[in-house]
Amino acid sequence: MRFTAETSSDGVLERDFTLGEVTGALWSPAAGSDRAPLVLLGHGGGMHKKAPGMVGRARLLVADGGFTVVAIDAPGHGDRPRTAADEREIAAMRRATAAGEPAGPIVARYNAHLAERAVPEWQATLDALQELPEIGAEGPVGYYGVSMGTAIGVPLTAVEPRIAAAVFGLFWHDSLADTARQITIPVEFLLQWDDELIPRQSGLALFDAFASKEKTLHANPGRHAELPRFEADSAVRFFARHLGRIVMPSA
Repeated sequence: MRFTAETSSDGVLERDFTLGEVTGALWSPAAGSDRAPLVLLGHGGGMHKKAPGMVGRARLLVADGGFTVVAIDAPGHGDRPRTAADEREIAAMRRATAAGEPAGPIVARYNAHLAERAVPEWQATLDALQELPEIGAEGPVGYYGVSMGTAIGVPLTAVEPRIAAAVFGLFWHDSLADTARQITIPVEFLLQWDDELIPRQSGLALFDAFASKEKTLHANPGRHAELPRFEADSAVRFFARHLGRIVMPSA
């Protein structure tokens, strides 16, 4: 892992890094993380590690929860080049949307392909971070990602025993239900009641598939991209309960 840039503001230290071909960002308390729990932050489709919503969630988790937060660019996103397969799938999604046809099957197929590539990258990133003295290998780890962040996060969580709690949501059940049945850790699941992309019953079926004894469904009115900002506050409290940090109010 090689750090390439560093900035600090409002008590949050932000560092960019590379790990092989992977590009990422790490946020931590500027005063020192003191082996704080680590939250892995997955971005949505077409987004990247430092999209405004991603930075907002990361800074909130650091400032209000005292966590250390990491995000990496998914394959073909952000600072990473697209492959020919990426270009074909993106073109297919655009054609379907322009023709008024459902793009969901294409999105689910493409996201499953991205997950195959991204899961080992997330595991390698976690390995590298746990070698840093300020993080270490002893602390708990959480995962937070919706939409494509869920498409990658569910298979990652199913095979990664270091993840102790997760926030998912905004995805179809068809391609993820079997994998979700392997997950038993606490889950908070987000669903938009009027989602124009994810049929309501499909989202509910994915929530139902998780084998977790503790799981909570947060359903809000609105379309796919209208997830209320207060759900990020709820995620901080969720991780505080399950990763062992006390939520501190912002200054």
